[in-house]
Amino acid sequence: MRPRAPGFRHSRFANRLRGFRARAVRPLSLKPQDVCVLLKIALLDRGPWSYGQLSLELGMSASEVHAGVKRAAHASLIRLDDGWGAPDVHALEEFLVHGLKYAFSPVRGGLTRGVPTAHAAPPLRGLFPAPPGPPLVWPDADGNVEGFGFSPLYKSVPFAAKRDPRLYELLALVDALRAGDCCEPARLRQTLRARLRPQRIEALARRPAVDATKGSKRGTHGKETRLHGRRH
Repeated sequence: MRPRAPGFRHSRFANRLRGFRARAVRPLSLKPQDVCVLLKIALLDRGPWSYGQLSLELGMSASEVHAGVKRAAHASLIRLDDGWGAPDVHALEEFLVHGLKYAFSPVRGGLTRGVPTAHAAPPLRGLFPAPPGPPLVWPDADGNVEGFGFSPLYKSVPFAAKRDPRLYELLALVDALRAGDCCEPARLRQTLRARLRPQRIEALARRPAVDATKGSKRGTHGKETRLHGRRH
């Protein structure tokens, strides 16, 4: 019987199979910046977007955004059609409320200058009683508020928040969930839900009341269309 070459513990086929299995089961784990990407896309309310556009507005590279969308799709937090799509708002909300503070727990620091977040930022400022002491801030050299350092989900969060006030509100809400010291968690979740799908809530408010005594016919206007068309 021919002796095996040094370093071969099994047959050549078995070694190839082991290598294939090692590559096949490699998981795609979410990263904190993926949440920032999902929140930005959610604010577009099923509108068109591009990786280049998200890259400029979030202060990330296009490859980072692309990888984040891929990981989010693997986690079933976004539905893609030919590379484009919109977040699954129900799944995203569930993850933000129940899993975010465990998956991406914040790092707190000492007093520093930065951008207010959590209860010190809109829309929570004035709606909820603020915890005692200085506010929570994202450390930022251009910040104008002194408070306790609170690590953002990603290093470019202060930059992205300054460019988009609505994204700033969502990121502050998310940080309030990460902080875990809100005295009214149910109201906090309700506020987050309203910011994640504002146009749907406005559409429901404008919908006329239905007379329960009259029958209704199902038409085609209520059907959902494709999330995104193919980008040309």
